[in-house]
Amino acid sequence: MGSVEAAMAERGFIVTGSDENVYPPMSTFLERRGIVLSAGYRAENIPAKTDVVVIGNAMKRGNPEVEAVLNRKMFYLSLPEVLKNHFLRGRHNLVVTGTHGKTTTTALLAWIMTSAGPRPSYMIGGIPRNLGQGAQFNDSKFFVIEGDEYDTAFFDKRSKFIHYLPELVIVNNIEFDHADFFHDLDEIKRSFRHLLRIVPQNGMVLLNGDDGNCREVADECLTQIVEVGFGINCAAQIRDITCSANGSRFILADDVFEIPLNGEFNVRNAAMAISAAKFYGTPVDTIRQALTTFEGIARRQEIRGEARGVKVIDDFGHHPTAIAQTLTALRYRYPHHRLWAIFEPRSNTTRRAVFQHDLPNALKLADGVFISEVAKLEQIPEGDRLNPEAVVEAIAKSGKPAFYERDANEIVERITPLLKENDIVAIFSNGGFDNIHAKLLERLEGAAL
Repeated sequence: MGSVEAAMAERGFIVTGSDENVYPPMSTFLERRGIVLSAGYRAENIPAKTDVVVIGNAMKRGNPEVEAVLNRKMFYLSLPEVLKNHFLRGRHNLVVTGTHGKTTTTALLAWIMTSAGPRPSYMIGGIPRNLGQGAQFNDSKFFVIEGDEYDTAFFDKRSKFIHYLPELVIVNNIEFDHADFFHDLDEIKRSFRHLLRIVPQNGMVLLNGDDGNCREVADECLTQIVEVGFGINCAAQIRDITCSANGSRFILADDVFEIPLNGEFNVRNAAMAISAAKFYGTPVDTIRQALTTFEGIARRQEIRGEARGVKVIDDFGHHPTAIAQTLTALRYRYPHHRLWAIFEPRSNTTRRAVFQHDLPNALKLADGVFISEVAKLEQIPEGDRLNPEAVVEAIAKSGKPAFYERDANEIVERITPLLKENDIVAIFSNGGFDNIHAKLLERLEGAAL
């Protein structure tokens, strides 16, 4: 939503917006563009002469602004409808999907194609440092877009990516997520099948050949499919990975590539972006140069600061697989450092008990763990709610120090005396986490380690 707000403002529209919580980096990104943000929902936030109201998929009946739109008989659309009707028709749309890696893969692909010129349009669920913003709308025939499987809006329960008129689709992986919307993995697979049914025959599907769920959803696809992965049966096989503190080197087909990112999952993300760019004729040398200059994305292994020799890292990870992959990548990046993980159960899935047994296995890859109280726990029935204390207990049984503290302030006070010079603190949350990064850095500055 924020990226489209910025793009529409650049086109001369007067744009305002409301959200329950307004926090960086998106809040500062929008404020720099003169967009008025309102924290909290009130009917009076909607200007009297509003032409169109775009309703995000987090909005529900009972929200005062939603009710005002309906009562006032205003014209409203979902965000995917806006994109489909005003930006995607008639273009070559490259849609990047999957449970994990969507944002990084989309950003890599957009950067490769931008480097090749002319610049494509793109929409990314984050802010790539190379591009400076999460969305760019221009007259290019190419549109690179991150495709989310979550529902479109309270009035349209199809997955968002169904609206994106795909010519090329990347399916990075498929796991269970979004427990507030999907009942089980089969429902998620059904959405991906619907997506692949609308890819034209002259298009392309790039599939994770190592993921059985990905192969399963493509069994009736009429479009050309290329499997990308480490397996010997993958047409685009990834081989000979070497990782260091500076990044990763690998071979895809017969070409050698390097990326300044760590982890097998980032190598796969890069391989998908490379394969998509090749489909549209991008020269290998251009791809190779773009990869080496990729600067990453805000809130993906982002160093927020260092105090007293302790680095504080921010990461958006909120699914056990993503957390485990990030911790493994940080091991490569900081091989001789002690690694702490701080996790806020905040997503609609991790607030529930769905990953009660998976979270300990992911988090115990760190040397020490802190978990906060479940966010908005009153919204989840107690019997369905994640039990952070039980997660901590399971991690402690493995021999790793693990602590449950109610909020960011309590975590900061508890962890500070435990930290030593050269420690790495990785903070996992898909929200602002009460500005815990700045609080920890400030507390460290005033502490004697």
